[in-house]
Amino acid sequence: MPLDFFESINTQYGKRLPFVVYRKPQEDKVKAIFQTDDRLHHLKKFSETGFIFAPFDARHSTILLAPDEFLEISGYEQPANTTKRDVALSTSGREDGAMPMSDKKEKASHIHLIEKGISEITKGTFKKVVLSRQIEMRSTALPLDLFQNLLANYPNAFCYFWYHPKVGLWLGATPEILLMLRNRQLTTMSLAGTQKYAGTENPKWGHKELEEQQLVTDYITDALKDQVDQLSKTKTETVRAGELLHLRTKITGLVEKGNLDAVVKALHPTPAVCGMPKKNAHDFIMDNENYDREFYTGFLGELNLKTCKQRSFRGRNQENQAYRSVVNTTTLYVNLRCMQLKNDKAYLYVGGGITKDSDPEREWEETVAKSSTMLSILG
Repeated sequence: MPLDFFESINTQYGKRLPFVVYRKPQEDKVKAIFQTDDRLHHLKKFSETGFIFAPFDARHSTILLAPDEFLEISGYEQPANTTKRDVALSTSGREDGAMPMSDKKEKASHIHLIEKGISEITKGTFKKVVLSRQIEMRSTALPLDLFQNLLANYPNAFCYFWYHPKVGLWLGATPEILLMLRNRQLTTMSLAGTQKYAGTENPKWGHKELEEQQLVTDYITDALKDQVDQLSKTKTETVRAGELLHLRTKITGLVEKGNLDAVVKALHPTPAVCGMPKKNAHDFIMDNENYDREFYTGFLGELNLKTCKQRSFRGRNQENQAYRSVVNTTTLYVNLRCMQLKNDKAYLYVGGGITKDSDPEREWEETVAKSSTMLSILG
């Protein structure tokens, strides 16, 4: 990536002006959107244009970065001094393998939260709830270096570095799309179930993971049935995200003009990050997690950006011709596998879906595995 691209980002950051730099999954283009003042814009309606950053709690405002300036660079290659890492995460940094007291307390607290969630499921309060925790670490790494590490290590994720002086600084590498909209064509997904990658992308899935995936898929299709025409879904498949595997089902349909707001409200927060029924699970999370998720498990991405599509064709008795059409695109991602940087601290966020068949110890280990994404970037 040319030096002047990085210099532009560093200059914007040095001026304490809002920006986002990002790369979509399996693309070599890295894009940046700069706002030329430090005003804090809140999204009023989904017909606006820019880059949006939404919190988990939909009662709070979504932030809109004004697209005052665009930068884009193609052909990104991994820098020579950035290496791809296979992370074997230990619960301890000690050679004897013993868990530090702080980790023991964190584990006991999270397992207690999971047990409380299972108890509420047994009572019939909800069928599923997604419970998370926050990990605090000391970090003096430069944010742009961390972003480069994300790009190098997670080609199949949406990698981003987002900053607003009145909000904060976030980075992430998320595998989950909330929705894609090209003109009227909608694509979304249910993504649930997690296991460590063990050399094969066709693993055996347990009943708990398959049930969880089906719950999420059924919820999304039911939520969209009155908002979307020609609703359909694909077969469930296994997808890899770094050193983890997930179950994924794609869901597609057609959205009427002006109805994006209703579609987003129907989807967010999805059962994959909240639970179901949504309100009961949301209330339990707000009352029991004991920390503010802020933008973790919210969503972010491009809103109503124009892209050009070019196609060549050969008609009868005609030379090759080409035409260009302008496509209105919105691409939003669920904010998973992310971190927030504050002063010399990095705050990481990890969680997992809890159902009646959950085992608290295994659920704790799943959060440890998921934390490897961001811990590997911090080094």
